[in-house]
Amino acid sequence: MRIGIVAPSCRLDPDLPARLTDLAQGEFGVDAPELVFHPQCFLSAGHFAGPDAVRIDALVDYANDPAIDALWFARGGYGACRVAEKALQRFGPAARKKRYMGFSDAGYLLGGLQARGIGTLAHGPMPADLNRLGGEGAVLRALRWFLAPTLPKGPPQLAFNMTVLSQMISTPLAPDFAGRVLMLEEVSEYMYRIDRTLFHLTNTAAVRSVAGIRLGRCSLIPENDPDFEQSAEQLCAHWCHLAGIPFLGRADIGHDSDNAIIAFG
Repeated sequence: MRIGIVAPSCRLDPDLPARLTDLAQGEFGVDAPELVFHPQCFLSAGHFAGPDAVRIDALVDYANDPAIDALWFARGGYGACRVAEKALQRFGPAARKKRYMGFSDAGYLLGGLQARGIGTLAHGPMPADLNRLGGEGAVLRALRWFLAPTLPKGPPQLAFNMTVLSQMISTPLAPDFAGRVLMLEEVSEYMYRIDRTLFHLTNTAAVRSVAGIRLGRCSLIPENDPDFEQSAEQLCAHWCHLAGIPFLGRADIGHDSDNAIIAFG
């Protein structure tokens, strides 16, 4: 298997390919997938891993290459919303057969792919997670899924960072929510912003068509002054109740090395 790695948002550390390849070969031996890093991953154009046009071309290049079996989004950050729609417009037949994985800012691409019925998709660890504490286990878990993808039993699922999803609503990148269990996670946002984002999401007609919402981990929340006095779980349950959306409890996703792989049904 050949897994193409592209960076639609921020650049990747140049020492990561050798570390990740060594890890994969040590774990899987002769069955290790070939990891193909697009040169674009290491470019720098201010905040981004190369100019928008270059990032678009890299996505299209690997998506349309029949010799590449899967696309793995290199890392999050910010920037995928600037390139996703134009890139997806150029995805051809080979792109529809691929497996895709990422989370956080890569959610813009996952949403657009799901809306267009392209590929087998999963919210899950990315190559840059190797730099996290416990990151080796996270990236190996992702590689196992690429080698043998599984779909969940029961209702189809979606998983997104809640701020990213909130920004996608009513755009061409918004996924199809109907009848799906929606999982949400967040990082580095004040509790009042989490409250505001949940208000927006649950008051959107498309989101109200979900089978229910699960809340993942909301981590690194800055201290609010005065104390907000409500947890993210309380807020999610509150807005789900007002919107008539079943609140289904917690989900094992978040910006950490324990981030579970959620295959989109």
